[in-house]
Amino acid sequence: MAATVAVILAAGQGKRMRSQLPKVLHRLAGRTLLEHVLAASRSAGIEDHIVVIGHGAGEVQAALGAGPSYVLQEQQLGTGNALACARAAAAGAATVLVLCGDTPLLRAETLAALRQQHCTTGGAITILTARVADPSGYGRIIRNEQGRVTAIVEERDATPAEKSIDEINSGIYCFSADFLWPALEGLKPDNDQGEYYLTDVVAQAVKDNLPVQAVTVSDAEEILGVNDRAQLAAAGAVLRRRINKALMLAGVTIIDPETTYIDATASVGQDTVIYPGTCLEGHTSIGPRCALGPGTIIRDSQVAAESTVLQAVVLESNLGPRCQVGPFTYLRPGTILEAGVKAGDFVEIKACHIGRDSKVPHLTYLGDTTVGAGVNIGAGTITCNYDGRQKWPTVIEDGAFIGSNTNLVAPVKVGAGALVGAGSTITADVPAGALALARGRQVNFPGRGKKRCGSRGGKRRKAAK
Repeated sequence: MAATVAVILAAGQGKRMRSQLPKVLHRLAGRTLLEHVLAASRSAGIEDHIVVIGHGAGEVQAALGAGPSYVLQEQQLGTGNALACARAAAAGAATVLVLCGDTPLLRAETLAALRQQHCTTGGAITILTARVADPSGYGRIIRNEQGRVTAIVEERDATPAEKSIDEINSGIYCFSADFLWPALEGLKPDNDQGEYYLTDVVAQAVKDNLPVQAVTVSDAEEILGVNDRAQLAAAGAVLRRRINKALMLAGVTIIDPETTYIDATASVGQDTVIYPGTCLEGHTSIGPRCALGPGTIIRDSQVAAESTVLQAVVLESNLGPRCQVGPFTYLRPGTILEAGVKAGDFVEIKACHIGRDSKVPHLTYLGDTTVGAGVNIGAGTITCNYDGRQKWPTVIEDGAFIGSNTNLVAPVKVGAGALVGAGSTITADVPAGALALARGRQVNFPGRGKKRCGSRGGKRRKAAK
């Protein structure tokens, strides 16, 4: 076990969320609440993590995977009991950092400073506190005349004078393990909830004349917890503001940050311009000098330098440099566009590999298709890749030209340099360099069209009379 272990309390149900999903698994900016806490702790240099799980334990463990260790709090009997459950798993650690699984706004720098202060002073407890304009609902930090912390008083137990104190407890602590574990054994559920309060450990340290330190966070937003959907949205707004500001300071132009939604797991290169209504979700990577939006969603995709994605949906796809996508384009999972590819308006592409400098300008569906370099695909072309039971591949080789309103009935191959005439339904392979026509012969009947129109017009005139 490392010198410091972080214990994350994540066993609560979160009734105010009114959700079947455990509270800590609700998502903000590409991560669950719990994943945000873990990310901040890891970035602060803490390697060992223990997650105390309870309500929805299986779901929480499945969502996080094998990274942290897990301990089960079988009954939710308060924060003191939850931390006591982690004692065996934390054996050997000299310092125990206690975090809450519903505080997604914590910064790594704050946690690093808290641990540094605790290790430097050698106190029994170091508490992360904040000063807020409205302390309602939080435990108040009580200090003596010398400024030392003497107690944490919960709101329901506070006197009117104590309720006026604006310094609050964040629920985040550093403990000396030698003090913590014996102190937890002495906790008693002497409250109307019948729970073991971790805050009572502070009173025990003061009683034993052990030093209790406090680090006051400079930005009180960091310690805000999420207890309902309104607070979830408020925390999301803070995260988006941070993410967008960091990107803009790094050289990305965001036209309207208030209407731009970028996950913490996404990255954007310098001199990219992002227009309003753009969402970059999941593990998305955008290269330099791109133009995105407006009204664009890109999820779990890579977009290389100097590409434009306009009013499009791009999911689990890979775009090479200088691609042009949109407007009103849908790139479905498994799509690969090499350099210089154009996928224009009202184009849908699924599980396709499209070669360099090929063009799919408009009104086209391609599925399960391999397209070579320098191919032009006319408007209204579709690959008929599904026969009702399984999907079949289509291959279009380098330099081929597919005329407008063509149906390519898979499995089928169009050879290099071949030309498919407009309006064709292709059911067999087209050799390289060949011209393929597959449409019924046109038959003209002189005068019949005029006579039909005339008779209809006559009937309309008679009816009008």
